[in-house]
Amino acid sequence: MRKVETRLRVRYAETDQMGIVYYSNYLVWMEVGRVEYCNQAGFQYRDMERKGGVMLTVTEAQCTYRAAAEFDDEVQILTWVTDLRSRSLRFAYEMRRARNCQLLATGATQHLVCNLDGKPVRLPKQYRSFFDV
Repeated sequence: MRKVETRLRVRYAETDQMGIVYYSNYLVWMEVGRVEYCNQAGFQYRDMERKGGVMLTVTEAQCTYRAAAEFDDEVQILTWVTDLRSRSLRFAYEMRRARNCQLLATGATQHLVCNLDGKPVRLPKQYRSFFDV
């Protein structure tokens, strides 16, 4: 199982009035992790859409918050695939404060493989090996 690490620094715009990262930003960070997973697997997500003609449509998203991230924290996002089927796949995530590895949140997203018209299709063979489980 390939786990991909992505790091980012919390921007001021991602925090609320209390200086804490607003909860929906964790879902954005999961997307950042997915795109980097694809890059490190050997292809660009946008090429899968533009050249491969398929998209990974989010059908479910889950996030459990463990500790608060704050402005200027460096966050480590670990991303991996936990389930791969002919028409769907599931990613899992851990988000940690980089300086002390404190767990900030865990999450998962379920994706349906669709063509550019939004119709479910099988994941093309040329991409299956990139999503090792």
